[in-house]
Amino acid sequence: MKLLVTGGAGFIGSNFVKYMAAKHKYKIIVLDALTYAGSLSNLEDIALEANTEFVEGDITDAKLVDGLFELYKFDVVINFAAESHVDRSISSPGIFIKTNIMGTHVLLEAAKKYWTVSLSKESYPQYKDNVRFIQISTDEVYGTLGPDGYFTEETNLSPNSPYSASKASSDLLVRAYYETYGLPIVISRCSNNFGPNQHEEKLIPCMIHRALQERPLPIYGDGRQVRDWLYVEDHCVAIEAILHKGKIGEVYNVGGNNERENIEVVKMIVNKIGKSEGLIKFVEDRLGHDRRYAIDNTKITNDLGWTPSYTFEQGIEKTIDWYLNNWNKVTKMQ
Repeated sequence: MKLLVTGGAGFIGSNFVKYMAAKHKYKIIVLDALTYAGSLSNLEDIALEANTEFVEGDITDAKLVDGLFELYKFDVVINFAAESHVDRSISSPGIFIKTNIMGTHVLLEAAKKYWTVSLSKESYPQYKDNVRFIQISTDEVYGTLGPDGYFTEETNLSPNSPYSASKASSDLLVRAYYETYGLPIVISRCSNNFGPNQHEEKLIPCMIHRALQERPLPIYGDGRQVRDWLYVEDHCVAIEAILHKGKIGEVYNVGGNNERENIEVVKMIVNKIGKSEGLIKFVEDRLGHDRRYAIDNTKITNDLGWTPSYTFEQGIEKTIDWYLNNWNKVTKMQ
């Protein structure tokens, strides 16, 4: 099997590539533009893997993407490539539109072109066997929840930030290529990931970095926003299950069953590192800040047999240990 993994030098993508390279003999081509959020150092553990290759490039470059399809004849596309930081989407939404929507369109067009083996009388494409396009999305496309209830795959899309709107748009585009052209797609929507190699702009690594340096820990608003946290290795296992067993045309929600308030997360980090909670500083809330996300895992558990293995406490222990053991590497990347 030949996999194109876009965004594979980023946080979730690199963890997935390393996980799959350790378990399978698939040919994996990593395509990444190496923006601020991606780094070849994230893939250094598999630098000698014969079945893994890296290509630097942008998913919006149709000529490059077409050339890769022609050269490698991919069986699977797993699209991690995305701008993903909400704060950046508020100040600079244009790059989110370009990468998340236009880039996804380029990938879809290439897959439709190179996977087509024939056209029916109605010009409806017929595709090669066992090919599939897996779109990695986010629970943020659903908007915000009240104090009760969970996001299911049937929840209406109601994004509240330019980031989540761009991801919802790309999800709908992927769905449209299935409904219109029959392209074999699957969409996964995950809750907040955490773990090794995550960029400092995200909450957990930001707080770990700052706490270790005894710098102020800024918390938006009252800090009572609730997120469902998913350890990145659990997410990798879920994507593997979707790759091997997921049903074409379906959406699968992937959550960690680890709801925590932001302030609770930050206090846990501070206490585990042995720093003072006095470092915590509440700051003005960001625009359009969703109050709560929480995912119902029932579908992926019942259909594919996946459940998260890590509690939040286990995951945060492993994450903090990684940053402590790799502090020199982390500080060089800043």
